[in-house]
Amino acid sequence: MTYARLRSLLPGPLFRYVLHFENQIDESVREFARSLNPGARVLDAGAGETQYKHYFKAQRYVALDLAVGDKQWDYSKLDVLGELGALPFSDGVFDASVNIVTLEHVKDPARVVAELSRTLGPGGRLLVIAPHEWEEHQQPHDYYRYTRYGLQYLLCQAGLEIDEIRAVGGFFRLLSRRLFNALQFFPGPWMWVAAIFFVPPALVLPLLDRLDSRRNFTLGYICRARKRAD
Repeated sequence: MTYARLRSLLPGPLFRYVLHFENQIDESVREFARSLNPGARVLDAGAGETQYKHYFKAQRYVALDLAVGDKQWDYSKLDVLGELGALPFSDGVFDASVNIVTLEHVKDPARVVAELSRTLGPGGRLLVIAPHEWEEHQQPHDYYRYTRYGLQYLLCQAGLEIDEIRAVGGFFRLLSRRLFNALQFFPGPWMWVAAIFFVPPALVLPLLDRLDSRRNFTLGYICRARKRAD
């Protein structure tokens, strides 16, 4: 079942409980925006439909995307049409950048992270959110999945200091999400029959997530880093 379909069917609190990854993404972007100074120059690198723009009302927000990921999306609100691996901006022009569930869609992630670093000023901050165990999406533009160590390597190679790499949920939240995903294989009214079997355990499983303290099984990672002052 798609993200949009689940959101339309579930009330707000249940939606946030079931779609934990999406909820954590929203909260992380909101907190990141609140931590920035008013008037800070912010690049949304891979902005898509600019769904996070409203969080940056106090900042100078620039949305960039290549506009090839999803044919159904409305890319008309972008400020710049461009490649993440060759950003059309001068060195050090931004105070902060966000790259939200986009790094899996680029063919050369090291180059992209290096470009994000290049366009940040000294002390500039970066928020990257990337999937670890996720279905293919926006085909054929879907190339990678990331471990925490892969993300650490990419960020450090680009001259960034890591403040945090946090796994979003563990094994039981992942298993819960997969049970909800299973509903898409049952057409029409059969989906509601399947829901009788899949939904109850999917709602209970996240309560067990504290048992997975290592978080080796996770939906994705939230990373915060900054450009070295030197």
